[in-house]
Amino acid sequence: MTPQERAERSAAAMWATDAASRWLGLTLDSVGPGTATLSFTVQDHHLNGHRICHGGYIFTLADSAFAFACNSYNQVTVAQENSITFLTPGQPGERLTATASEAGRSGRSGVYDVTVTGEDGRKVALFRGLSRTIKGQNFEETT
Repeated sequence: MTPQERAERSAAAMWATDAASRWLGLTLDSVGPGTATLSFTVQDHHLNGHRICHGGYIFTLADSAFAFACNSYNQVTVAQENSITFLTPGQPGERLTATASEAGRSGRSGVYDVTVTGEDGRKVALFRGLSRTIKGQNFEETT
């Protein structure tokens, strides 16, 4: 199995049980070894009292991209610590895209950077996720 096939199978297994991402209207746009891209369109129920996208939804988008990127090796991997910096607001009706990439991985620990962008390409948020690999696989694979 190629690394790309492993990443795709891991993503499919996770997506099948990721009720939260699907319920929020996120889409899994692409995945590869150590990378993932997810997106969603900001709807009225995503808006806060200022009529901009609630930061919690932007964080969730970034966190989901991080999760698919760090699980792309078919080893169950969870978040150990995450942080986000909001740069510009997400606007009603706008499609936001989170692109995650692996900054480094050693042993059971990994570091992933996620950039959330708006439709016009501007940076909406920068997210850094620290991961920890635990026991298990996303799909059964003999090594």
